[in-house]
Amino acid sequence: MQEPFDLALIWAFIIGFGIIMYVLMDGFDLGVGILFPFAPDEESRDIMMNSVAPVWDGNETWLVLGGAGLLAAFPLVYSIFLPALYIGVFLLVAGLIFRGVAFEFRFKARTSRYLWNWAFAGGSTVATFAQGAVVGAYIQGFNTADGVFVGGPFDWLTPFTLLTGVGMLAGYTLLGSTWLILKTEGELQAWAYRLTTPLLLAVLVIFGVISVWTPFVDDLVRERWFSNLSVIWILPAFTLFFAYQIFRSVRNRAEGMPFVATIGLFVTTYLGLLVSRWPYVVPPEYTLWDAASAYNSQLFLLLGLLFVIPIVLAYTAWTYWVFRGKVRADAGYH
Repeated sequence: MQEPFDLALIWAFIIGFGIIMYVLMDGFDLGVGILFPFAPDEESRDIMMNSVAPVWDGNETWLVLGGAGLLAAFPLVYSIFLPALYIGVFLLVAGLIFRGVAFEFRFKARTSRYLWNWAFAGGSTVATFAQGAVVGAYIQGFNTADGVFVGGPFDWLTPFTLLTGVGMLAGYTLLGSTWLILKTEGELQAWAYRLTTPLLLAVLVIFGVISVWTPFVDDLVRERWFSNLSVIWILPAFTLFFAYQIFRSVRNRAEGMPFVATIGLFVTTYLGLLVSRWPYVVPPEYTLWDAASAYNSQLFLLLGLLFVIPIVLAYTAWTYWVFRGKVRADAGYH
């Protein structure tokens, strides 16, 4: 009997939406953490932390949503990803936890505050690099047999994934600097302006190298790219458009546009990843329909999620609206 809805496709959209929301929402505060040790002074670090204090924990709700949805809707993905990416995922989660602990303790510390500064930066850096390496491992694919991962524990760590990890560090740092342009003023904002153009150039160079390297990593990606050049060229064109908007808006000392254009840069890159791998959720063998759980299971969980997503969206929108102004060192959000 033909099912009335393709729930695997609906779930793929929901999880994909949750992932890009996490990347954008948590990416800028991870970027702020990476920049933390290089801030002009301790007061600047107070302002930087206060700029993300109201939103950082809520941002990670999207990671939980995407991860829980992946387990429920596509259990085969979990059964392959966890053994394949166990070390990378552990580093990601450990970095996020360490960053959260450092976030809370730094506000209360006095003589040991400098240690928590480095802990906050270290957790942010490790979590970001791990995310990039995991993305690189997804691009290069997994060694599977009969629905089971048969590779080694370090298959995810290759020169290609090291480069994608560095690329994620550069990208999140760019998000962080443009967030500081939006949320701060004075010396700290001027410092963020100075950083943004070099960071943009670094992102373009690294992402350019990754784009050239990717077709040589996987035959399917190469075939898809070069057989659909008449359509795929749109994505790099939009990428260059957003990059130019960042450069122009920073030169003109605009405050909101650098952050908005950086979001556009990430969205086009994310769409490029989806176009390259669709519909494979465990490349190079398993599609989202191969990995999907039973129809009734997906339907039951979807009904609950339809209530959760509007609440998360409303909470996220409300938080950003309430704390939309400039940030001070004595804001007291903690």
